[in-house]
Amino acid sequence: MRRHGERAYPRECCGVLVGDPPAAGQRIVRRVIGCANSSAKVLERHYRLNPRDLVRIQRVARAAGLVIVGFYHSHPDRPARWSSTDLAEAHWTECSYVITSVDEGAAAESCSYLLREKAGGVSFEEESIDICEYR
Repeated sequence: MRRHGERAYPRECCGVLVGDPPAAGQRIVRRVIGCANSSAKVLERHYRLNPRDLVRIQRVARAAGLVIVGFYHSHPDRPARWSSTDLAEAHWTECSYVITSVDEGAAAESCSYLLREKAGGVSFEEESIDICEYR
């Protein structure tokens, strides 16, 4: 994710997090799949996952006994905090949304937010990121 953000700089990158079906509220990422940013808007401030890529990734994940557990994108020269646009365009509840700030081409901070459905709409809740070795 972080290297993808550095390669895409000064544009936003995006991708999908695939992992084990969530258990006890825990999401374990097994694969990080980068996608092309297909946004027709200003790519430095917006991203869009191609729906065809998303369907293809869902099929690949399902065949491996995995599911989509989240998404990621970068914020070039901006904090790793969700924006009103990020919230408005997030639709997969109970999934993680990881944002990495990329400052002058170098990945800096990464933060993760869980999209929760609440009365009257959805909201992001900050969640911790634990990194462990996976083989």
